[in-house]
Amino acid sequence: MERVGGGQPIHVDVRVVAATNRDLEAAVADGTFRQDLFYRLNVFPIEVPPLRERKDDILLLVEYFVHRYATKAGKDIRSIEKKTLDLLQSYDWPGNIRELQNVIERSVILSSGNVFSVDELWLSKKSVSPAFPVKVSPLAKGQVAKDPVEPRSEREIIEAALAATRGRVSGPSGAAAKLGIPASTLHDRIKALEINKKQFKFR
Repeated sequence: MERVGGGQPIHVDVRVVAATNRDLEAAVADGTFRQDLFYRLNVFPIEVPPLRERKDDILLLVEYFVHRYATKAGKDIRSIEKKTLDLLQSYDWPGNIRELQNVIERSVILSSGNVFSVDELWLSKKSVSPAFPVKVSPLAKGQVAKDPVEPRSEREIIEAALAATRGRVSGPSGAAAKLGIPASTLHDRIKALEINKKQFKFR
């Protein structure tokens, strides 16, 4: 690199780490992310699943954050309440590690003993990435359904929408809009169900 106004190149040794919660391949297909930039960044991709999919990490993270914030606050917390640990491991953590970190910091600040505990009311009651509701057109007045159709599974509904949109998820003509749900929710369900959306691109 060269400084502005400089006359000699300066050699540097750097490593660039880029992180995102978006599906960049889908964004490239939708035209919302530059393809050349994607291939520049996609040298050694590492996919980190959300905290709700790696429950085994929660105990380690809780112990780390409790020790960190107890030391910072000058408190002597020696153990973690079993009820609290069960609560934290059963929670879905929609805010991932940042939410866990904030809950623990708040709990440590308000703690008055040497046993760590968390108030259940501090955890969001909203479920994470729920199966989206299926929109069913109501029957016309007086019409009788003689041959009721067997309800389709979530996978079948998503695959049908992807087939209709040739694998496009986002945008006004994408599968998410067709299903009436946020694109981020649909991306989560596609990953959870291990659906290969690329197979619909050329149908």
